[in-house]
Amino acid sequence: MASLGMTSTGIVQLMRLKDDVDRMSHLGYPSYLLTMLGIWKLLGVIAVLIPKYPLLKEWAYAGFFFTMSGAALSHIIVSDPFSEIAPSLLLLTLTIVSWYFRPENRKVTYVAEART
Repeated sequence: MASLGMTSTGIVQLMRLKDDVDRMSHLGYPSYLLTMLGIWKLLGVIAVLIPKYPLLKEWAYAGFFFTMSGAALSHIIVSDPFSEIAPSLLLLTLTIVSWYFRPENRKVTYVAEART
């Protein structure tokens, strides 16, 4: 579900619709940020969905977390109503749940080095 949400919002951001450009301006961000976010989201979805590369997946999840928490905080800072904050919080929640419940073979495992 998180991948679907990131894919759909990434595509919409790449389309740079007037409402989205206006929303970014309202939040105090330049409109070119939409293109960057859209590309990063789509690359993140690819990283999360392809087999192997658990460290790359961790970075993708971190990127999703910072993007969605930043979006929610941006709306809070400019005193937007909850209806504007909720989509970011939903995708943030889906990101956290997806990361937490990912299969074992998609997790980074660290082996503690024995010190003598």
